[in-house]
Amino acid sequence: MTIRVGVLGAGTVGGALINRLLADREAIRLKSGVDLEVRRVAVRDLTKQRSFDLKADRITDIAMSVATDPSIDVVVEVIGGLDPAGELVLAALRSGKPVVTANKELIATRGQEIVEAAKRAGVSVMYEAAVGGGIPVIRPLAESLAGEDIDTVSGIVNGTTNFILTAMTNEGQGYDEALREAQRLGYAETDPADDVSGRDAAFKTAILASLAFGERVPPWEVQCEGIEAVTAQDISAATERGEVIKLIGSAERVNGVVKASVGPRSLPADHPLAGISGVTNAIFIEGPSFGRLLFTGPGAGGQPTASAMIGDLIQVASRGRGPRQRSPHDPKPKRQVLHR
Repeated sequence: MTIRVGVLGAGTVGGALINRLLADREAIRLKSGVDLEVRRVAVRDLTKQRSFDLKADRITDIAMSVATDPSIDVVVEVIGGLDPAGELVLAALRSGKPVVTANKELIATRGQEIVEAAKRAGVSVMYEAAVGGGIPVIRPLAESLAGEDIDTVSGIVNGTTNFILTAMTNEGQGYDEALREAQRLGYAETDPADDVSGRDAAFKTAILASLAFGERVPPWEVQCEGIEAVTAQDISAATERGEVIKLIGSAERVNGVVKASVGPRSLPADHPLAGISGVTNAIFIEGPSFGRLLFTGPGAGGQPTASAMIGDLIQVASRGRGPRQRSPHDPKPKRQVLHR
């Protein structure tokens, strides 16, 4: 089965995805039975040198022409942000094309509108890469645990802040020094505001909370605090107590209402998230039936994110226009609450 793929965006993630699809096309076909062909790619600047080898006639700077191209079977969006990504995704769905995206801001903010458009078109929206990069956590929450009661979902979902806090803890660095080191290594942007303010983690936490509890939790309802005010003294005091400070996104149901938050938390050293260091991400889920689950791995970067998106592409191919992955905006199946 050949699936003709249109890719919107060719930055770090888009470039890594395209390279994987080109280099591993035969291996993917042999393993999955799906032949993923890169049919067209939309870029911002046609003159820029690219890391992938694709014929010039397959590259365009008119993104909408890729989103609506009748020769394309599935659209991958890796532009990021709300605009123009949102309108391109909606255009693809209205054209009857499934969409695979890594765009946490778009899914968290406009997910309901996008899911409704997908329903009307009878196609899927897949977003495994939107939270945790290469960590397979969206599909388990959306499918494997769809019928389970969940007590809490929490996690380290931003590698930049986890690197900074790890450096402050293990190497005694101050916040400014640790941030400069993260920027030098490419783990932090020149403007790291989205990461260090907790904004990036809030989008991801909103998605996790919505899936875990079966009701929409918009990102603006996630109480958010960043790590800018965490000092070396705070780290030292936590260490003396046998604790570790991490930026944690978490959600739980309190008196029937889902409460979600992001902020620096002081965790006991034996907590499952306390030992997660560097740029690694981890998501911790607790429930009465299954106990404790910990998903951990590379949470960002081109290669891990590309891996998650390839998995989504194969899922789209195997499902065709059939059953759709449950989204954060679908009601969760009702279950009897057991008293415990």
